[in-house]
Amino acid sequence: MTHTPVLVVMLTYNDCTVSDAAEIFAQCKESAAEYWGFKEAPLPLPEMQALFAEMKRCGKKTVLEVVAYTEEECRAGAEMAVACGCDYLMGTVFSDAVCALCKAHGIRYMPFVGEVFDRPSVLEGSIDGMIAEAKSYLAKGAYGIDLLGYRFTGDAPALIRRFTEAVGAPVCIAGSVNSFARLDELKAISPAAFTIGSAFFDGCFGGSFPEQIDKVCAYMKEPAAALC
Repeated sequence: MTHTPVLVVMLTYNDCTVSDAAEIFAQCKESAAEYWGFKEAPLPLPEMQALFAEMKRCGKKTVLEVVAYTEEECRAGAEMAVACGCDYLMGTVFSDAVCALCKAHGIRYMPFVGEVFDRPSVLEGSIDGMIAEAKSYLAKGAYGIDLLGYRFTGDAPALIRRFTEAVGAPVCIAGSVNSFARLDELKAISPAAFTIGSAFFDGCFGGSFPEQIDKVCAYMKEPAAALC
């Protein structure tokens, strides 16, 4: 059974939180999006906490996505998520310590899979390998997976389709969802969620920031066209 993939609005550009994230959220808080988030850098922690608190006050679900590749950096990002009271921690290279920290604080953990590097992040690896990796993380207690589908150096739609079908848990397609053609692919494949950040700042969906959000939310509810 398919469902409507959920939009997660990220107040980020090129995998970094924008400096006026709080102002942009204030302009968009009445929009149709329920899920909101940003990255672990470069806002100071008190500003992050204040913004996440405001999102929660407005009834939003909150997401911190951590672009980190070492155990130390991943643990620090998870501690930020705890300090901010986030609902979801996305990103990080999987860590048993991070998974345990999230479980202890009621945070849903969705780590990266594959070989992830750089910022903005790039994804490499085999599809079969990423599926096996995901299943091992889920068995250890991860809630779902943060899949950098459109950052993949191979066949992105094939990865997203096969991975979503095989994993059997929530998958969020993060990064570079920047066109209606990609929204069509996601509607047809039906992952749990997807993020949009830079594309809204670049005006890829036409209109103001809140207009684009509402346009994407409405578009995702329309019937999916068959993909060749």
